[in-house]
Order: sequence, then structure tokens, then C-alpha cells
Amino acid sequence: MPALTLAAWLVILLTLVGVAIGRYPWLRMNRATIALVGATLLILLSAISLQGAYAALDLNTLTLLFAMMIINVNLRLAGFFQLVTGAVIRWARNPRILLALFIVVSGVLSAIFLNDTIVLMFTPLVLEITASLRRNPIPYLVGLVSAANIGSTATITGNPQNMIIGIASGIPFVKFTAYLAPVAIAGLVVAWLVLVLVYRQEFSSGAFEQVYQMPPRTYRPLLRKSMLAAGLMLVAFVIGLPIPLAALAAAGLLLITRRLKPRRVFLEMDWSLLVFFSGLFIVTGAIETTGLTERLFAIALPVAEKGVAALSGVAVVLSNLVSNVPAVLLFRPLVPAFPDPQRTWLTLAMATTLAGNLTLLGSVANLIVAETAKARGVHLTFGEYLKAGVPITLSSLAIGIIWLSLIP
Repeated sequence: MPALTLAAWLVILLTLVGVAIGRYPWLRMNRATIALVGATLLILLSAISLQGAYAALDLNTLTLLFAMMIINVNLRLAGFFQLVTGAVIRWARNPRILLALFIVVSGVLSAIFLNDTIVLMFTPLVLEITASLRRNPIPYLVGLVSAANIGSTATITGNPQNMIIGIASGIPFVKFTAYLAPVAIAGLVVAWLVLVLVYRQEFSSGAFEQVYQMPPRTYRPLLRKSMLAAGLMLVAFVIGLPIPLAALAAAGLLLITRRLKPRRVFLEMDWSLLVFFSGLFIVTGAIETTGLTERLFAIALPVAEKGVAALSGVAVVLSNLVSNVPAVLLFRPLVPAFPDPQRTWLTLAMATTLAGNLTLLGSVANLIVAETAKARGVHLTFGEYLKAGVPITLSSLAIGIIWLSLIP
């Protein structure tokens, strides 16, 4: 075997390990820079040509992600998420209802506006509310992030890996949701039940002694415009307009403005996420050109032929080893040759997303919640997360496996 091929495989391995861990010791690198440096090294090693790297970029997925970030920023600046939180506070009368409302809101909004965005917006609000009500914030934080992961299972726009699957599979938005929304709904119920049982003391008390008030801080003109754009985008999804185009049109509508400076919108966007995806697309392109794809296919095909449960098990393990987005990208070139590609795509979407709830390191959303809470003096530890994370994951996965095994 050529030395350059061995060197390329080593770079691929180190890149995937770095992405899974999130950093390298003694280096100030995050997932985005690790993916980009790894992609650059693979081009220099001729594992993939520069033109091949350009071709490996999935512009549909990158366009969809870019457009969704613009929509999310506008909703945030308009005060949409604070408005929703205010409604939750008004309706909550006791700890169980408060948890249920956080789970429903997080799950539903994550299905539309990306799970990472939802936990980023709501984690500080959950901490503020629980501190004011003198409640233990941990079960509410776990409920928030587990619901965000579960709810994002339901749609193509729910999380980054589903975006990749939706574009690669060609499954229409409505059809994708029809298959996976029941799994998400059942999973949200399971999350509430598990948290109430695990944290019995927190949820055994009655009505709140005091009511927390959050003054609304909204920018009405932008809020109306953002809601209109998001609504038109969903209508376009339903009628079958290409998903990246529908999202880009909604983002374009929001950029036609006299009030909000475009520079502010672009400053609020998470550009590192686009860099991360671009790097990973090139790395997985190199996996194909170096012959690793054929070796993976020889292992994956026999597993896929054993059914939804076996494929889900492999997807869960791989997602927790290299993270869910790289796991999906590794499977992407293999799925079209599987006996039932559509069921395989849906199984990957379900399993890689729900796998994110297994441990604190299982998804980026989990890390966002843990780091945000830590900055405010609340420590969501690895062991504490496992108390509810493991039963929530295993139960929701079981539901998903049974559902996808039974449906035609």
C-alpha cells in the first residue's frame, strides 16, 4: 500500500477523532478548525484533488444551513424566543407542567429551526426561570436538550445530519415528517416520564408559591416579518419546492429591510458551522477516493440486511464514536446500494439523532447546554446526565426501531 495512502488514512482517523472529542490537547482548535485542517492536509497528500474537494462540497446542504441561520438570527433579534418563554411561564402552574411545556416548546421549535439554535436561545432563559422559582435546574436543562434532540428527528430542517439525509435521499419534506414525527412525539412523552421518575423529589411538589414574570422584549415589525418568512418557508416545503431554495427565499425576504443592518445579522451567525461542514464534506470525499468506502460497504451491507435494529445499533455506536454528522457522511455514499435505501435513510436519521441523548458528549446541543450552564454556576456533569440520558435514549430508540420496522 502506498505511503501516501497510509498517511491519508491516518489524517482521516485523526480528523474524525478530533471532531468526536472536540479539541486536541495543547491546541486551541475546535471542530471547525480540525475539519478544515484535516481537509487541507488530505488535498496536500493528493488523497483528493482540489477540484475533487470543490465537487465534494454539498452546496444544497450548505445553502440550507446558511439560510436557516439567517432566519434564526432574525427571530432571535425580534424577541421571538423570549415571547415563547413568556407564554411558558404564564401557563406553568407546577414543576411537572413547567417541564412538559419546556419539552414541548423545545421539541416543536427544534423540528423547524435547528436543535442547536433552540438550546442556545433557551438555556439562559431556563436557568433564569428555575433560579427565580428556586427549583433544581438540572432536570429542566436535561429536558430541554433531550427534547431538542428528539424533536429535531421529525423534519429535514431539525438538525444538520437530517439536512444531509434529506438532500441526499430526495425524500420530500412532508413524507420525511410523516414517517418520523410519530417517533419524535412518542420520544417527547418518554423524556417527560423518565425525568419525572428520575427526579421524583423535584416533581413531587404542588403549585408554585410564586409566579415568575418575564417582561416581553420584542421588536414587533421584525417579529411579524420573521414569522411571515418562516410561515412562507413551511408552505413552500409542503407544496414541494426544493428545500434549499425555499429556505433561501425566506432568508432573502428577511434581508430586504430598512431597519436592521445586514452586518448585524451576519455578525450573529455561526460561520464556524459552515466551515465545519465544508471540511467534513472534503474529508468524506477523500474517504471515497482512497478506497475506504468499499471497505466500509463490505462491513455495512451485511449489517443493513439484518434490519432496522442492527443498522440502528451501528449508527448509535458510530455516532457516539465520531459524532452524528460524520457518521451520516460515512454512510452517505453507501446507502443507495442498500436493499431498501429509503428505510435505511430514515433509520439513519432516527438513530443518529436519538443517539445524541445517550451521553453528555453525544451531540453539540448537549455541550452547548452544559457549557452555558457552567458559565452561570450550574454544573451538569457527565454522570448526572447519564441518569436520564441513558433511559431516554434506549426507550426512544426502541420506539423508533419498532415503528420503522413495522411501517411499509
